[in-house]
Amino acid sequence: MNNEILFVVQDSPEGGYEAKALGESIFTEGESLEDLKENIREAVACHFEAENMPKIIRIHYVKEEIIAA
Repeated sequence: MNNEILFVVQDSPEGGYEAKALGESIFTEGESLEDLKENIREAVACHFEAENMPKIIRIHYVKEEIIAA
């Protein structure tokens, strides 16, 4: 059992946010950060059995920005 799971969150090209778990096949999305957090909780609950459920969900937000040189 791992006590923590990490999600990488990025802006979605279609709007909203996309999240992908590192080390697990869990993907979800949400229109707002609050929606995304709730969807992540639900996805984790569906993916793991109760005895293997991580105690902590860590969210790492990655924002790519391009500037002129």
